[in-house]
Amino acid sequence: MKRRPPFGMPKGVVLLATPEGWRHSVLTGEGGMLCGHLLDVPVNAGPAEARAAVAAMVVALAHDYHEVRIDVTWDPPLEPGSWTAQVTIASTSPNTCG
Repeated sequence: MKRRPPFGMPKGVVLLATPEGWRHSVLTGEGGMLCGHLLDVPVNAGPAEARAAVAAMVVALAHDYHEVRIDVTWDPPLEPGSWTAQVTIASTSPNTCG
């Protein structure tokens, strides 16, 4: 029997620039949220570096826990210091069930 992943399938991302560093929230299809800091991204890093880092993290999580390839598409920023992205499934692994 296959174990359920520890969190739901990512469906969106929120990225925030704060004085303490870059923060992210990954929204799941089941209504959950995974939040934290981008520890490997310097506080003074630009938005492009932070967006790339959080997108790579979400792609890896979806691959490792849900066995799917995803695309992360960033929306135009609506306010300074805040970015959102949509997550869509690119393809599934041949071993994925359901």
